[in-house]
Amino acid sequence: MQYRNHAKEIYAAAVAAVQPSALLPQYLQLNGNVLKAGNNSIALAENNLYVIGAGKAAAAMAQTTEQLLGHFIQSGFISTKYKHAAPLQIIQCTEAAHPVPDENSIKAMQQTIALLQQTKPGDHILCLLSGGASALWADTPAGIALAELQQTFQLLLNSGADIAEMNCVRKHVSNSKGGQLLRYAPHAHWHTFIISDVPGNNLETIASGPTTTDPTSFTDAWNIIQHYQLEKIIPASVAQHLQKGIDGSIAETIKHGDALLQQAQHYIIGSNETALQAAAHKATALGYTVFTFPASLQGEAADTAASIVQQATAYNGIRPACFIYGGETTVTVTGKGKGGRNQQLALCATQHIQANNPITLLAAGTDGTDGPTDAAGAFADNVVVQQALQQQLHPAHFVEQNDAYTFFQQTDGLFITGATQTNVMDLVIVLLP
Repeated sequence: MQYRNHAKEIYAAAVAAVQPSALLPQYLQLNGNVLKAGNNSIALAENNLYVIGAGKAAAAMAQTTEQLLGHFIQSGFISTKYKHAAPLQIIQCTEAAHPVPDENSIKAMQQTIALLQQTKPGDHILCLLSGGASALWADTPAGIALAELQQTFQLLLNSGADIAEMNCVRKHVSNSKGGQLLRYAPHAHWHTFIISDVPGNNLETIASGPTTTDPTSFTDAWNIIQHYQLEKIIPASVAQHLQKGIDGSIAETIKHGDALLQQAQHYIIGSNETALQAAAHKATALGYTVFTFPASLQGEAADTAASIVQQATAYNGIRPACFIYGGETTVTVTGKGKGGRNQQLALCATQHIQANNPITLLAAGTDGTDGPTDAAGAFADNVVVQQALQQQLHPAHFVEQNDAYTFFQQTDGLFITGATQTNVMDLVIVLLP
């Protein structure tokens, strides 16, 4: 179990490095009545300051913001995932569903818009965004019911679409995503602080870019629907909405050059790369020869798992060695089991690990949740392989059923951390003794 414990320590170091309490003080600095927010100095005695936000890290971001700015905050409202709330004194917090929005997601957006509409010219808005915001802030355009929105997003999730594709569609069935949130406080100064959960830290993709330009179009969204062969099974109202957008009957999202963007500044304060660096530092301290692979987790989880185990098996360098991968895979869901992309990756990895193979692999989400489960991810090692052999459990069956959670529940492979209050995609840690 020594290597599992080391993997846990490396994961914990990575998560600690991307906590809002470690990141935000570098960007929000108070000197008397003057706030330095990123590159801007704000005279707080002369200007109202509002705080909004959404995401799995939003509550912890709001908590740190309150600790830094206290009574200077006029009011605020944030939305986070269920069981991710944190104690707040000034900023209101609601919990909502992820990855598919629910009624609370709609109410959160409505209350956020109501707060924005209170602002006056010259006021300042701190917008705190992190992964998960696309679902935790939701709205239903005219003619589309919440259930129809939910069905569309679930179909996309099951299709294997990546986060950029998902969010392109989300932006075009919304009145707030893709920069459109700026329309509700057009004369205020916007300062958006972001913990990134997308490959390449693309501003337009993170949280579906509510305060930035959107280079995608209704046509792009419809092409994605067609690419995954969903055009005949998404609700008619959603298809009609996208077609109206293509025809020009519905206004596009905010585009480059829009005057609203002149009032908006953005800062990526933490990312997967930040976590990878901290993980590598910890692994080195534990005595490992370390190799990091940024943005290496992508594509189908099964393919990535096979590549990672092959790379580890072929390694003949200095030991003990540690390989650390970052990013986010996808899973095309065809079964009716329970799991998430990290558990699926670990499950697929067990198919390539022999009982006498000393590889220890941990695949986990930095947010502490993987899919609709209470696990952050799972271990793939000889303990799991031996347990599966003893119980005559066949990984291929569980892969086919997308039922990784059940497999690891029976083989002592689940990795459960609880909510971490941050989110910078996933990590795979491989240890070679």
